[in-house]
Amino acid sequence: MIEAIQALAAIGLLPDSEIDPAPAALQLARLDETGTDWMSASEHLSELAREAAAIGHLMTGRSAEARIGALAGLLHARYGYRGDSDSYDDLDNANLIKVIGRRKGLPVALGVLWLHCIRAAGWDGFGVDFPYHFLVALSVDDTEDDAEAVVLVDAFGGGDTLDADDLQALLERLGAAPVRLQPDMVRRMTTREVLLRMQRNLVQRRLIAGDVEAALTSLGGMLQIAPDIAANWLNAADLNRQAGNMAAAVACLERFLALVPRGQVADKARADLNALRGRDGQEPLT
Repeated sequence: MIEAIQALAAIGLLPDSEIDPAPAALQLARLDETGTDWMSASEHLSELAREAAAIGHLMTGRSAEARIGALAGLLHARYGYRGDSDSYDDLDNANLIKVIGRRKGLPVALGVLWLHCIRAAGWDGFGVDFPYHFLVALSVDDTEDDAEAVVLVDAFGGGDTLDADDLQALLERLGAAPVRLQPDMVRRMTTREVLLRMQRNLVQRRLIAGDVEAALTSLGGMLQIAPDIAANWLNAADLNRQAGNMAAAVACLERFLALVPRGQVADKARADLNALRGRDGQEPLT
């Protein structure tokens, strides 16, 4: 686990454009699957990258739809990846080591593999923060008007492409109430946001199962790859308090206050920190 934490800490220092989502997700998976043969999964990622690079060369000048079809053939037809509809909430569906071994997973986990292949092919792709259902986008230059053409892909659905009508139907099928499609529902995500969304699935599922310590392990990976997201430190402080890890809770609150020194939330965090310090006989923070 120490090697994985060190690798994630190094990723946390990288600019977002230099993060390859799949190798990063593999390091996150190592936190939860200590002792597994993660190197086999890493070799599989290298194999996917080599084949995707060959596809990228062959598909030069082809449409976005044709490129997507080629990657769907690689990931879903050749290697058999699919969305796990039967046991959707299984923790293994959000752990990339397990996803590679089982060839099935959540939308965001399969999306990470798509982004890995798009990157290896030399194309521009990104994650899409669609409500309830992560999507992948492939962008290519439209030679007719020099505009960026974006095609949305459902990795969970085997690489199906989605237009506005499809998105509206998906939204109605997944949402709790009828709602109209809005532009911000197809927002471009950073690579870090993709990884955090994937890891958040593990945290939430483990909290539902009542396993706070395991949730903290998963959340710890989020803190390493995105150390400047204040809300995660606040969540970590709360979970550490629940687990009885008071020294860790203090450290998390101190980190939060370094990031957010003022405001109502900061005042509440400072009061919580002083209460915890009082238990240990430390000087209160003013």
